[in-house]
Amino acid sequence: MTEYKGLVFGEVVSGANFIRDFFASITDVIGGRSGAYESKLNSARQEALAELEKEAKRVGANAVVGVSMEYQSMGGDKGMFIVVATGTAVVIR
Repeated sequence: MTEYKGLVFGEVVSGANFIRDFFASITDVIGGRSGAYESKLNSARQEALAELEKEAKRVGANAVVGVSMEYQSMGGDKGMFIVVATGTAVVIR
């Protein structure tokens, strides 16, 4: 690493479509997992990582190290959740 550019973040807020997801979750939960929600989380995670990469490029970095992911529910019964990717933007050769 030749230069540290500082912390960068990628944040995605997503919501659940309760009518569609309710029926999907009934089927999914019978098997012990909720494929519908796993798919939503996977998509949100990929979007957060893409935002992290975009922010790193914006500050002149070409890599991000020490990446961590955080997931939190929000919005109470509205089914909203946030995924945050955090890392240190750096320049490498």
